[in-house]
Amino acid sequence: MELSEKLLEQFKKDFATAKTYNDLMGKEGAIKKLMKTSLEAMLDAEITDQLGYTKHSPAGKNSGNSRNGSYHKTVTTDQGALELEIPRDRNSEFEPIVVKKHETRLGAIEDKIISMYAKGMTTRDIQTHIEDIYGLEISPTLVSQITDKINDLAIQWQNRSLESIYPVVFFDAIHFKVKDDSTKRVESKASYTCLGINIEGKKDLLGLWIGEAEGAKFWLSVMTELKNRGVKEICIACIDGLTGFSEAIKTVFPDIKIQRCIVHQIRNSMKYVASKDQKVFAQALKTIYSAPTEAAALQNLKTVDETWGKKYLLAMKSWRENWEELSTFFQYPQEIRTMIYTTNAVEALHRQFRKVTKAKCLFPNDEALTKMLFLVYRDIARKWTMLVRNWSMVIGHFSIIFDHQVEPFL
Repeated sequence: MELSEKLLEQFKKDFATAKTYNDLMGKEGAIKKLMKTSLEAMLDAEITDQLGYTKHSPAGKNSGNSRNGSYHKTVTTDQGALELEIPRDRNSEFEPIVVKKHETRLGAIEDKIISMYAKGMTTRDIQTHIEDIYGLEISPTLVSQITDKINDLAIQWQNRSLESIYPVVFFDAIHFKVKDDSTKRVESKASYTCLGINIEGKKDLLGLWIGEAEGAKFWLSVMTELKNRGVKEICIACIDGLTGFSEAIKTVFPDIKIQRCIVHQIRNSMKYVASKDQKVFAQALKTIYSAPTEAAALQNLKTVDETWGKKYLLAMKSWRENWEELSTFFQYPQEIRTMIYTTNAVEALHRQFRKVTKAKCLFPNDEALTKMLFLVYRDIARKWTMLVRNWSMVIGHFSIIFDHQVEPFL
């Protein structure tokens, strides 16, 4: 029998007797034993390949190099410390690949399970894939136990200290179906999202909060938490048209500038317009928000209102009533306008959330939803390495326009 077959057979025996998480993933668990034996077997295969002969083979005599025992090395895994015996050669030419020199941290099968869960796979899907890849049978309950370990990380992340200033923060909410623990009823709950652009021009998700429904009162508690976690200044807040939202923000950050999302405003207006007029009406609205100056935009608003106001009173009313917050972006150069006139940045994040969570029609509780969203965010955030486009120019404008807010942090 090949060594790999022996390993798998022994692991299956150990696994068959595993009753708890620790039996499988703990210090003396089956996974850890399998990792140790597998890694040491691979290391032995590596040195055999490099020297050109198997252990104890007479071909090694007078070959110019030979095995020289092994040395002890401790590496860290998600299951704790793993003690390994690393083979060595007399000429010190052996460079192991599977456990590199000076490497002290190794991934594990647990990482694979968490990664699959973060991609939106159900516990039963993960169960099937682990069986297909490794020939191992694990229960959906065990998968849940493994992914539950992420809860502590999510709590630490949610309570971490934040930066003192964020030039721009996008605020929005996304809704999910969640089963209430106390009533056992299925409810629509909002996940409140704060996506910031920090002083370096990089995206930073400030937190995720689960609430009963999107409302100004809950947003006020979110603002208060941001303040308590170290945020002193937010220059511009990009929001949707939720009633009372602006007042909630300014209660905590009184010097903030508010920009209502133009895209949300257009969508709201189009609800009151007959389908036969929507294309022409949308073109008319474009003359407002694409104007070069606020004065020109106001003149175009007057023209559109005179043309369509009587026929579509409600569609135009909100433009007039909310103009102060709809027109904020006209105060800034094009590089900043492009960034703030819509909440597309946070909506793009929400599309990623929805893409991964679409397989889950219902979350069993708030904790399960938080865990899933945190894992998705963690996966996405690895790609947030690029600065916002034209950031050097943007931050230059911010340092002048918001000099008393930004200058101390540059």
